[in-house]
Amino acid sequence: MTMPLPKNETKRIKVLWQYDILDTVPEEVFDELADLAAHICGAPIALITLVDENRQWFKAKVGVGLNETGRDVSLCAHAILQEGLFIIPDTTLDVRFNKNPLVTTSPKIRFYAGAPLVSPDGFALGTLCVLDQVPRNLTDDQQQALRILARHVMTQLELRRHALELAKARSDCEKVRHDLVQAEAEIARLRKKSKLPPSPLKKQSAFSKRKVKNSRP
Repeated sequence: MTMPLPKNETKRIKVLWQYDILDTVPEEVFDELADLAAHICGAPIALITLVDENRQWFKAKVGVGLNETGRDVSLCAHAILQEGLFIIPDTTLDVRFNKNPLVTTSPKIRFYAGAPLVSPDGFALGTLCVLDQVPRNLTDDQQQALRILARHVMTQLELRRHALELAKARSDCEKVRHDLVQAEAEIARLRKKSKLPPSPLKKQSAFSKRKVKNSRP
């Protein structure tokens, strides 16, 4: 099955990389949001996923041991194409997914609901999703909660990105300051080195001028 791609996929990938989040260590705030999604939706599995060129990577996970899967089997790769929630009540009844190895083998996903993580400039970078091993659905309140939690995940991604940018700016500023100190020290050294004593010829010329001046009546 050919995996559909979002519009402006090249730009979407570029924006994703700007967050510098892929393959980072677990962070408590994201783990807590995934756990809260699982609890509210009564689901044994919850994930915060980010979809790059070839895979979906899990920033946070509840109920699974995997860290990532290929994009070609990713349900979230379909979810990021949607404006809102993407819900599959029973994967075995959907021809797009009933032969997916994540459905036919472990973890044997039967139910999926994913809310896109949409950046401020409108690119869906991944999802906050909940999954179950039995067919089911979400109540209206659970659907709304999943949307709200997804927005909180995106807010945390934004805060994290801004913190990294600020840290880099401070580091760059410190480097510039260090380079200026070194430059000033080098200039001072060159100035000191340039203050050499007059050459013997200059001394002799100055002495002759004084002698001639003193010999005048």
